[in-house]
Amino acid sequence: MLVRPSLQPPPQRRFASAEIQRPVIAGHAPAQNRLLAALPSENYQRLLPALELVALPQGWTVHGAGDRENHLYFLTAGIVSRYCLTHAGPSAAFAVTGNEGVIGVASFLGGVSALSQAVVLSSGYAYRMRADLLQGERGHAGPLLQLLLRYTQLLIAQAGQTAACNRHHTLEQQLCRWILACIDRLPSNELAMTQQTIAAMMGVRREGITEAARHLQEARLIHYTRGHIAVLDRPGTEARACECYAVVKREYDRLLRPHSTAQRLHAPHVAPVSRSPYGCAA
Repeated sequence: MLVRPSLQPPPQRRFASAEIQRPVIAGHAPAQNRLLAALPSENYQRLLPALELVALPQGWTVHGAGDRENHLYFLTAGIVSRYCLTHAGPSAAFAVTGNEGVIGVASFLGGVSALSQAVVLSSGYAYRMRADLLQGERGHAGPLLQLLLRYTQLLIAQAGQTAACNRHHTLEQQLCRWILACIDRLPSNELAMTQQTIAAMMGVRREGITEAARHLQEARLIHYTRGHIAVLDRPGTEARACECYAVVKREYDRLLRPHSTAQRLHAPHVAPVSRSPYGCAA
């Protein structure tokens, strides 16, 4: 049996309660998820009764390695990281998901379960849908399935680029890439994350993260205090990162470009910063 990393919270936090859900429903519409927002109106309306808003506490394991994926989670806020585990215990993240995507891809690809586990990196919310509802209504869910497959293509691209980056680029470059990828999925340039969590995510020793973060802080690119990272110089951080960040970001922009009015209205907020490495407007 695979050993789970220490990111998992107590079992009683596994599912959000109705008391947690009710106060935030008005602030988290399903269309805040880019995949749901891209659906034609008829398909979107048909899907609404099947969606249940749930809270995603930081550290919660959405699904473990080998667990049956009975639900799809369409994120509207927060970040979920996907980890590969080893029998000895260490883990490494190969992809992150925000409100551009979904957790539970194995459920609609036919594999039922995955070798990786999904853990909430930054707390947020998601709309949960039973996987069997999607399988039972393929005739009506054509547009949704197309979007899910397109997102799966993005996950494959992200995982492949991460593998190449881990092999060929410095730890400092990798840290910049992960920080930028997380910030892209948050409403500000600040990230609540400890060095131990970053080390577990990147599959490296905490001392290496401490040294890399110190260099970035000395260069005035970030400000780091215990459990908190603020990006001070976004263009400078992008320049310090390897090309892997720009490659993956460009692929996301290409395949998840907003097409509908609803999707443009609910596209994820990103601070107005330079995007020169991949030609996007500031």
